[in-house]
This record gives sequence, structure tokens and C-alpha cells, in this order.
Amino acid sequence: MATELKAEKEITVEEKLKALYELQKAVSKIDEIKILRGELPLEVQDLEDEIIGLNTRMENFETEIADIVSTIASKKIEIEESKIKIAKYKEQQDNVRNNREYDNLSKEIEFQTLEIELCEKRIREFSAALETKQVDQKTTAEQLTERKLDLDLKKGELNEIVSETKQEEERLREHAKEIESLIEPRLVTAFKRIRKNARNGLAVVYVQRDACGGCFNKIPAQRQLDIRLRKKIIVCEYCGRILVDQELAGVAPATEE
Repeated sequence: MATELKAEKEITVEEKLKALYELQKAVSKIDEIKILRGELPLEVQDLEDEIIGLNTRMENFETEIADIVSTIASKKIEIEESKIKIAKYKEQQDNVRNNREYDNLSKEIEFQTLEIELCEKRIREFSAALETKQVDQKTTAEQLTERKLDLDLKKGELNEIVSETKQEEERLREHAKEIESLIEPRLVTAFKRIRKNARNGLAVVYVQRDACGGCFNKIPAQRQLDIRLRKKIIVCEYCGRILVDQELAGVAPATEE
């Protein structure tokens, strides 16, 4: 434990700045890999969600169609039952003893006839609904097939890119972890916070043409000197990014003061 504390104390500000800049380069390359993948991961997720929705719709169609077919069959049975009753009532009319019995049977025949007409009307309505459902089911099935083909295509593209960049990304992530282990936790936390708030993901930038390499606001000469001396960690007073000099970034030799 004492050895670890001593090692941490021996890390100079300059070494911390170099480590932070190396960390920035590593995570920036990871960002480039993600940009290379583009919107494919989101497109794949959207297609998967859409396919789940279409499958659910297909299941609902199957249930609804089965219910309609069952109802139509039930109405047909009711019609046959009414026809049997009508035939029975007509037969009974031939053997009635008085007009009242005849009238009662006539009313029953009329009622069953109306029942048949009502059932036939319901069958027509349900048949029309069934036809509509079947058309919608067919359309949904075609959409489902198309989306599955789109998903296979997008997954193929994504897998191809991932396979090409996976090893490089893993190497960069391991490299980033190694660098983070060299930097004190509070600096790593600050780095991640700045990076999260920066639109381009840059938490560490070097001075370019007397300006911040992140927001391009001018940096006073004295502050630039402090940056080149590397005695303390300096952040841009405008955007909050950590600033390093060009020589440390390996871009160009430092200017003699």
C-alpha cells in the first residue's frame, strides 16, 4: 500500500497530462469506430421492435379470424335449427284444432323466419369483417417478411463492421483502462464528466493558433506559457476542457518563450 501511494506521488503533472491526452486519443478512436457503425445498431433495434409488434398483430389477427369463423358457423347452425322448427310448426298447423293454435304456430313460424333473416344479416356482416381481417392479415404478413429481410440485411452489415473493428475496439478499451489506472480517480472522473458534456467527445485538447482546440476561444499569452510549463492542470475558462501544449500532443515543437 505504501509503495502504491509513493508511486502515485511520483507521477508528475506532466505525466498526468500525457496520460490524459493518451486516454483522449484512445477513446476518440473508439468514438470513430462507433461512428463507422453509424445508425446501424439503432436501426437493428428498431427493426427488431417492429417485428415483435407485427408478430403480435399477426397473432391478434389469427385469434380474431378464428372467432369470426366460429361465430359464422354458429349462426349457420342457428339457421338450420330455425328451419327445422319452421318445418315442425308447419306440420303442426296441418293438425290444429282451432284458429288460436294456428295463429300461435304462425307467429312462431314468423319469429323463426325473422331469426333466420337476422342470422343471415349477421353472417354477411361477419363475412365482410372476415374478408377485411384476412386482407389486413395478408398485408401484415408481407410487411413482416419485408422487415425480416431488412433485419437480416442490417444485421449482416453490422456484424461485418463489428467483426472488422472488434479486435481494435477491445484493444483500445484495454489500453484506455491501463491509462486510467495510472491516473488518480478524481481526474478520471473529471475527464469523463467533461467528455460527456462535450459535443465532440473531446475532454483534452491542445492549443491551436493561440486558441483552445475545443471551443477556439483565444487563450492569453501567460496562460499559454503556464500550459507549456506543465506544472499544473489547466482548463479552458470558456468550455472547461483540459488544455495541453502542441509538443506534448506530438503535433509541433513548443515555441520558446
